[in-house]
Amino acid sequence: MTFSTLLVFSLVMLAGIATPGPTVLLALSNASHFGLRRASFGMAGALAADLLLVTLVALGLGAVLAASETLFVALKWLGAAWLAYVGWRLLRASGQAAGPDPERVAPARRALFLRSFFIAMSNPKYYLFMTALLPQFVDRGQPVAAQYFALGLTVGALDVVVMTAYALIGIRSVALFRERGVRWMNRISGGMLLLLAGSVALYRRGTH
Repeated sequence: MTFSTLLVFSLVMLAGIATPGPTVLLALSNASHFGLRRASFGMAGALAADLLLVTLVALGLGAVLAASETLFVALKWLGAAWLAYVGWRLLRASGQAAGPDPERVAPARRALFLRSFFIAMSNPKYYLFMTALLPQFVDRGQPVAAQYFALGLTVGALDVVVMTAYALIGIRSVALFRERGVRWMNRISGGMLLLLAGSVALYRRGTH
């Protein structure tokens, strides 16, 4: 894999990751409620999920999904249900606090990690995107494992940068708009997660 190939991959992935999706919306929401340090545990969950997905792609996930319509449909509906649940929880959030507050009881670190992990693993459209994209940047004439390792590191680095940027936006917005900012962060994040849940539920692989 050449440097130019890795650069092109980075630009394509950056465009995909920077587009508001479930994990960046959750990073924004967690940071606006609990601060950047606590939100970082959720970011770690999303990062772990993406690295796992890169590993699964390297091991042949694309072939498994292509061979099993039942598995794809099951993943699709489980993913849609989980996205809808988290979106509904955000819409129900009261937004009473005026931003990150150390006195507020925050979810356990493990809970934040697992919620983001399962959010990241709940979108079968992302599975198909990754299984279609990653192999195009792998040169079969060179050691494949090392190339997937480089792609995984790139995805991880981009994840951290983009999620941190969204988290800082959430913190800044709440600092500017106080209680109203928290409420609107919940509404925007929750509403977009519900839209994403609907998109996943209606997705048909044949239209990909």
